[in-house]
Amino acid sequence: MKIHQLGIDEALASLHSGPEGLPTTEAERRLREFGPNQVERVQGTPLAERFLNGFTHFFALILWIAALLAFVAAYYDTGAGMGTGMLTLGFAIIGVILVNGLFSFWQEYRAERTLAALQRMLPYRVKAQRDNTVIQLTAQELVPGDVILLEAGDDVPADCRLIEAFGVRVNNATVTGESAPLARDTEPSDAEDMNNGSNILLAGTSMVTGEARALVFATGMRTVFGGIAHLCQIPVQPLSPLQQEIVHLSRIVALLATGLGGVFFLIGLWLGVSFWQNFIFAIGIIVANVPEGLLPTVTLSLAMASQRMARRNALIRHLPAVETLGCASVICTDKTGTLTTNHMTAHTLYAAGVYHAADDSSALRTLCTAQPPLFAAALLCNDVKQSSVNGHTTSLGDPMEVALVEMARAADCHATGERRDEIPFDSTRKRLTTVHTTAQGTLLYCKGALEALLPLCRYVQDDGPPQPLTDARRNAFLQAQERLAHQGLRVLAFAWRALPDDCTPEQWERELILTGLVGLEDPPRPEVPDAIAKCHQAGIKVIMVTGDLPHTAEAVARQIGLLRTERPRIVTGAQLQRLSVIQLQLALDAPEILFARVAADQKLRIVQALQAKKQIVALTGDGVNDAPALRAADIGIAMGITGTDVAREAADMILLDDNFASIVAAVEEGRNVFQNLRKFLTYILTSNIPEVVPYLAFVLLRIPLPLTVLQILAVDLGTDMLPALALGAEKPHHAVMQQPPRQRSERLLNAPLLARAYGFLGLIEAAAAMAAYFFVLETGGWNYGEELSAADPLYLQATTACLGAIIVMQMVNVWLCRSPTESVFKSGLFSNPVILAGLLLELLLLAVLVYTPFGQRIFGTAALDSAVWWFIAPFAVGMLLLEEVRKAWVRSR
Repeated sequence: MKIHQLGIDEALASLHSGPEGLPTTEAERRLREFGPNQVERVQGTPLAERFLNGFTHFFALILWIAALLAFVAAYYDTGAGMGTGMLTLGFAIIGVILVNGLFSFWQEYRAERTLAALQRMLPYRVKAQRDNTVIQLTAQELVPGDVILLEAGDDVPADCRLIEAFGVRVNNATVTGESAPLARDTEPSDAEDMNNGSNILLAGTSMVTGEARALVFATGMRTVFGGIAHLCQIPVQPLSPLQQEIVHLSRIVALLATGLGGVFFLIGLWLGVSFWQNFIFAIGIIVANVPEGLLPTVTLSLAMASQRMARRNALIRHLPAVETLGCASVICTDKTGTLTTNHMTAHTLYAAGVYHAADDSSALRTLCTAQPPLFAAALLCNDVKQSSVNGHTTSLGDPMEVALVEMARAADCHATGERRDEIPFDSTRKRLTTVHTTAQGTLLYCKGALEALLPLCRYVQDDGPPQPLTDARRNAFLQAQERLAHQGLRVLAFAWRALPDDCTPEQWERELILTGLVGLEDPPRPEVPDAIAKCHQAGIKVIMVTGDLPHTAEAVARQIGLLRTERPRIVTGAQLQRLSVIQLQLALDAPEILFARVAADQKLRIVQALQAKKQIVALTGDGVNDAPALRAADIGIAMGITGTDVAREAADMILLDDNFASIVAAVEEGRNVFQNLRKFLTYILTSNIPEVVPYLAFVLLRIPLPLTVLQILAVDLGTDMLPALALGAEKPHHAVMQQPPRQRSERLLNAPLLARAYGFLGLIEAAAAMAAYFFVLETGGWNYGEELSAADPLYLQATTACLGAIIVMQMVNVWLCRSPTESVFKSGLFSNPVILAGLLLELLLLAVLVYTPFGQRIFGTAALDSAVWWFIAPFAVGMLLLEEVRKAWVRSR
């Protein structure tokens, strides 16, 4: 038999212990055998290996190869004037790799704080009985067989079986998810699951009331708490959708750059260019096609999006989660505090066959005068404590009990009495009974579920003396309960009686007088219905996963518009336990499904079943036991107000206001991130063509190289960066939440994007760049076939004109890339002020490159006459007009 099913003596004997505790020598031996009572670390990837992973992923490897090729080209430079530029480019690429690798490592290192949060939840010191003497121990020194002493306010340091208990109530929310304090006693339990044993205290929970002596039977990783900690460390986080896209993009870039480099190398050989010169320029082609600025741009864009989410009360802990949330297809959400306000209030009273509104204080006072026992029970039969700060009195305790006390005070109830005894609430009794000494004698008050009180009641009290409880009145109460429950209210029944002096505790709960019902509500947040409607419009399935009763959960779901059909699928925790994996996946096909009375550990099954159906799952949670499910979900969302440290550390995102509407706002931002990534990817790739064409012209036309490697670097890691980041700051499009979630198969870099960047915008920019280059050469008197040295003023001016044309065209291109179909004039010039700031800085950088001695010396540029800029301007206007024509054609189709 399990320890919770044994009697006290049997439980002590099973651990070779006794009421006086363990001998010190035996405790020391067990400590050596079982180890310290602490959450141990599961062996994972060494720190050094995880550090190196940030510098060895696929895209980083491409950049390492690009840097190596740049160094090789610099070493074998044969007089083409590219050595210094290639050397600088190599170091710049290495700098990009280092910045991104260090940032990634820092993000991963922060995730280890989950373990620290688990350890912080265990108490540091505890009272234990050894050698029949009470001593102070650290929690880590406890061993199985120890007898410990606990009182109200203490945290439970290990899994224990009660051997003495007085008025013990425990808060299991952090481990089991049950929010209501649970009564505990010393009697053997019939429960099959030890976690539900009425004599069990679990590590990580806390004592709400009472005093206890308990037998430790599991410590460290052998506790339920330790098992949860183990689950939190075991799952290997899969790549996020965005990370998968970066890997896919890396492969395309590698193939494209290598392919172009190989083609140019073969062309050079065919034209008779010397091997080393041909090899160096092939390397230049490869490096020019690797978007070195992609990784920092993606990282910074995600960081900016996370800041916007934070302003909307969604704090992002892991940057890739920003975009993951945007492609979520299912949101599994708690009810209490997320969909509702988490503030319990009395809504409706049923007494004397009449329903009364609890917000009508005048009616409450009248009812209290006619039926004082109902309000006396609400005021006295609870564990609410009063706290006074600066003359203001606050009620502290279970939100439901606080709501009842506030209702009684609103009715002007002044019932008093010294509480002398109680029969605690537990999940089996479903009621709380308290005994009070009052001016009217010894009175008993009882509150709880109607089905628990009805068998104990013989009388009913309306507005006069108690009357016999007839079958008709009994049915009337049952119908009233059903009506209130269907309104989404939590229903409590109240009863009382006067106790004779010779009445024993076994006789207390007999011949009770039923007084009435109170329906309490946790009202939905006012902004939630609109948020749910947005999810439906956006093709996102929302599934409520709650520990509440099915009737209450269904009623709230209908109030917020989550359920719209007559017969939704409602699955309870007990039913879920009996479903196989396949049955659960089939159940999730229901258009509307709701999970009620679900234990937190069952959330993990739901998440895994949805992921097996290729869904991208966002999940909310707040307890320690939610941590495994939060880690397993594609996007784990912890509560910032009511959530535990463990849940927050295990999550990817934290709701600062515990509000479902903030999730939807974050989804909108996440979807916008993917669209913005495409915008600046289009922008960055466009400039690759005008960077490659000069090399092609150099090889094929035998002209001086129109663009140096350092000038390419100035574009890729200089002037392009600021406008690209500005595109990352674009606000969500009005239609972003009117589209279905992005499919896993949808690529960030797709054929239309490549065709637009390379085959249209890039070619226009290349034409402008080469035209500007030849314009300067022509006006400077250059003749075809004439060689120019790298220091020739005319050559410097010509390459500067090519560089300047690319930058000017990119300044126009940033406006074009704001939308693939919408007119630039419709987007508004001032709707994204970051673009304006980026363009001003880009102009400043261009001026530094062209007109300052520093820029001229580093990048091999020379000052240009105004005629060159006037020559470039029509190309910029022409690109704008041609793109507007293309967009109009796309819209018409």
